Amino acid sequence: MNLLRRGALIALASLGFSGLAQAQTITLRLHQFLPPQAAIPAKAIIPWARKIEAESGGRIKIQDFHAMQMGGSPPQLFDQARDGVADITWTVLGYTPGRFNKSEVFELPFMCSGGPEKCSRAFHEYVEKNAADEFKSVKLLAAHTHGPGLFHTKQPVAGLESLRGMKIRGGSRIINNMLVKLGATPVGMPVPAVTEALSKGVIDGATVPWEVAPSIKLPELVKNHTSFAGKEGLFTQTFALVMNRASYDKLPADLKKVIDNNSGIELAAAFGRTMDEADKVGLAMAQKAGNNLVALDVAETQRWRRTASVVESDWVAEVKGKGIDGAKLAAEARALVAKHNK
Repeated sequence: MNLLRRGALIALASLGFSGLAQAQTITLRLHQFLPPQAAIPAKAIIPWARKIEAESGGRIKIQDFHAMQMGGSPPQLFDQARDGVADITWTVLGYTPGRFNKSEVFELPFMCSGGPEKCSRAFHEYVEKNAADEFKSVKLLAAHTHGPGLFHTKQPVAGLESLRGMKIRGGSRIINNMLVKLGATPVGMPVPAVTEALSKGVIDGATVPWEVAPSIKLPELVKNHTSFAGKEGLFTQTFALVMNRASYDKLPADLKKVIDNNSGIELAAAFGRTMDEADKVGLAMAQKAGNNLVALDVAETQRWRRTASVVESDWVAEVKGKGIDGAKLAAEARALVAKHNK
């Protein structure tokens, strides 16, 4: 009888400890707008989530929700993290125009050089130094950029004049303003909408990096791709991986440390490296398809640079009305890009 009682007590204790361990498991919902096979989800976000789980000893479980499975639209992702609709989100900052006024300096024409890893390091450092207030409602995990931005069009863009009159997808208000200055008609839309818009003739082309081309079938939908001298990007878009502040704050200290150890400038650089590798895949796909790859020479690139420079003047004047010294921020951004290119 005593043995039976002792066995029963041991069994109950075991169940109790099991239940305790189960209660300590914290589930975080991660929401983003691309399909899981796209480069950043497959090679950066999902591996990051699994690393968090492993380093937490299984006490953190991250549920992956891709392609807006939790509802809403890509421009709402930042607020979904802020409001606790999701615990973690990854989004394009330019999808919410006028909200990240200091951060969007990195979207100015020809701001980035040296590739997305170096530019992502520069951008994350810039945000921490100059735009942290724009992320005060969330826990910023990483801020990064994509690779060189270029044109993917149905008709060739061999020079500045050939772009005029084309309806081109732009990913942010800065890029849309740039397209106007270059003579195109901008059509704003998130990346997932590009495939249908090209198929139905709503747009004649899109401004995106090579990285995203495979997931939206660009090499099949258009046959012309125009890049710039020196592997510079005409534009750059900015991204952020952010966490609900309350979801972070409720974690015990050791689990906060797991999050902190996997956040910051090195995570931004890792996302940038993923973009760089994915750019090579997208380019290779277009080459295999026999598409027309137009590389503008130095002189023509300078023409685009001069024409697009008005975008920066517009931006400086606009943010001045909001009490922001845009010229100073642009200089700071360029200095950080140069620093990380050394």
